Amino acid sequence: MSRDNNQNDPRFKIANREALIGVGLVLINFGWWYGFAYGLGSGSVEEYTYVFGFPAWFFYSCIVGFVVMVVLVTIVVKYFFTYVPFEVNQSENESEGGRE
Repeated sequence: MSRDNNQNDPRFKIANREALIGVGLVLINFGWWYGFAYGLGSGSVEEYTYVFGFPAWFFYSCIVGFVVMVVLVTIVVKYFFTYVPFEVNQSENESEGGRE
């Protein structure tokens, strides 16, 4: 497939949109982790509160953050991502003279 055809291929638009969604999820994950880890964990150790035996900053940043991200990724994959075949369509392949 030539480079000009790549720009017209709708799969690239879908892939770019999904890549941006993935970057957004990474930024949400980092923001959640950083906010709770350094927000709640920046005080002195004597002032920590505990949840299920874990310091609150660790519980909310690592454990709850993981659960939240699993739910977010599941929702995004189920409702926002689409199936994109990797194979070149037969009609595109024929118009290029049968080359892959």
